Amino acid sequence: MSPYQLVYGKSCHLPIELEHKALWATKFLNFEPTKALQKRLLQLNELDEFRLSAYESARVYKEKTKKWHDKKINLKEFEPGQQVLLYNSPLRLFLGKLKSRWASPFVVKKVFTYGSVEMSPLDDDRPFKVNGARLKFYHGGPMRRDTKALSLKENDT
Repeated sequence: MSPYQLVYGKSCHLPIELEHKALWATKFLNFEPTKALQKRLLQLNELDEFRLSAYESARVYKEKTKKWHDKKINLKEFEPGQQVLLYNSPLRLFLGKLKSRWASPFVVKKVFTYGSVEMSPLDDDRPFKVNGARLKFYHGGPMRRDTKALSLKENDT
């Protein structure tokens, strides 16, 4: 439906068509005012039906979009004491060629509802909060480096 149809309950017509139809309607309906009143009430009821169907389609569209979005979300459940890596968001915009996007391991101190996590660096006890979506599990061992950086070092020696 077009916005015009939602507001006025009919499709848009050119000014010449409107002028002709308006003249025809006044000639036709002025002879019987009860008929004009009934027609106007019918149009108002149709307008309500148009509006309700538009609300229903918007609701269905939002539900489908939410279902599609929620399907793409990976749920990660963290527990206190786990080691995690933090996504370094400034590097997303200004990438260094060989820099890792993930900051060194941190320890989870507390997990809050709705995905926020309080954590602190391994060697420090100053906790801070971040969004859990910016974290990934750290499975131990040395931090994985970029393979290009490793191959450059091997070629230099």
